[in-house]
Amino acid sequence: MDEEGTKSECAVLQEGENEENKSSVQAESRNGETENQSLSKRQRKKLLKQQKWEEERELRKQKRKERKQQRREQRQNNPEEAGEAQSFRKRPRREATPSSLRLVVDCSFDDLMLIKDVRKLHKQIQRCYAENRRAVHPVQFYLTSMGKQLKQSMDEKDKGWVNWKDINIKTEHYSDLMKKEELVYLTSDSPNVLEELDQKKAYIIGGLVDHNHHKGITFERAKELGIEHAQLPLSSFVKMNSRKVLAVNHVFEIILAYLEKGSWQEAFFTVLPQRKGAVAVDQDGANTQEKEEEDSDSDSDTTEQTAKEPKS
Repeated sequence: MDEEGTKSECAVLQEGENEENKSSVQAESRNGETENQSLSKRQRKKLLKQQKWEEERELRKQKRKERKQQRREQRQNNPEEAGEAQSFRKRPRREATPSSLRLVVDCSFDDLMLIKDVRKLHKQIQRCYAENRRAVHPVQFYLTSMGKQLKQSMDEKDKGWVNWKDINIKTEHYSDLMKKEELVYLTSDSPNVLEELDQKKAYIIGGLVDHNHHKGITFERAKELGIEHAQLPLSSFVKMNSRKVLAVNHVFEIILAYLEKGSWQEAFFTVLPQRKGAVAVDQDGANTQEKEEEDSDSDSDTTEQTAKEPKS
């Protein structure tokens, strides 16, 4: 009797545990479903993508090892080709003649930007650095007033920046590093138009990604400091669908292109992205595209008149 009672009690306890486990699983399932329902379609897609990426981590690692092993075997089997490839990689792309012109990115607007905009500025600076390194006439590149947010972004996203070459990264303001009479602030709000570049000058680009929140601020800074200011001769050579304000790297690249080509028009059309809708402007200020359309209309009018004239 006692044994039967004990067995009965054990069965009841086991059944209770099973029910409890079942309830727990169902609760977890419901929680998971609730959590998935609370996520947006985009978030769920991102979560699944992350899970898949984690699951395939080892597979990617194995593939990398295999590729590395294949390259090692190829080098061992063909030492001459490997040596030639290595010497080719070390060979410079073009002969560079450094320019004495100084280009300064003014990073003193750090506290006026959100971190996402600071990161965009960081990417633009990376582009400036890369373009200057492979330019025919690389400039003397300065980053001044290096701010807390920008440094944080560079530390997080590009730790190798501390090893950058041919660049001067300073915490000081540019006015403390260069003579006042040598400074020219490049700003689209200036009434002065830059015709030529002076190799003895230091041209300043405002390091600000503001989305029109701080219109005219670089022009005001230049006037407050009493330094020269000018805008690129964009309107003289180019007509654009969008605003004339250019990204930091676009201004930087235009200067590099002008130093190489000696033509503002060539420099603008080499650098400006297609989304700007840039169209060449003639010497008389007419839009080239408009002129072509006028010529086309004129030709069609002449053809129509000729068709209407009676034969003699």
